[in-house]
Amino acid sequence: MTLELPDNSPMLSMPWIITFGPMADDDEWEPVVCGPYEREHALGLAEEIVADEELTAVVEPLLPLVEIERIREEIAVARALADEEADEDQDTDLEFQSEDYDEDEDEEDEEYDEDEDEESEDEDEGDEDVEYDEDEDEDEDDDEHAGPPSPDEIRAGFARIAARLTGG
Repeated sequence: MTLELPDNSPMLSMPWIITFGPMADDDEWEPVVCGPYEREHALGLAEEIVADEELTAVVEPLLPLVEIERIREEIAVARALADEEADEDQDTDLEFQSEDYDEDEDEEDEEYDEDEDEESEDEDEGDEDVEYDEDEDEDEDDDEHAGPPSPDEIRAGFARIAARLTGG
């Protein structure tokens, strides 16, 4: 699986990664991520591996984003796409048919729910209040993170990674 891009897309020049994973849901092992590669190399490698074994391969661009807001935007886009796909997967063809609905069953369900609510209220009365420990917050403050790296620091990191990848 890979993105289909127009010939003039700027993403074509980006580095690409391949994620190999199990094809079946009952196979449980951690996916293997390889790369970065040029797009054509990534596609060729993925096709070769998948042709010989029952695996799934996802070939995607590696987004070298250096700004926090751009990363957040990409996350928001990914979430929105996932929500869209989930909405499309839901069966919207079901229609409510009043003749399929039995009012007697509904009344029985309501009586049952009322009894259940009374029981759970009785159980809740015995619960103890949880106390808040202010010392826990102080311990968490000691573990503050250093903050995000600057875009210039990230770019310098890219250069170091490129040097390692090329044996430099």
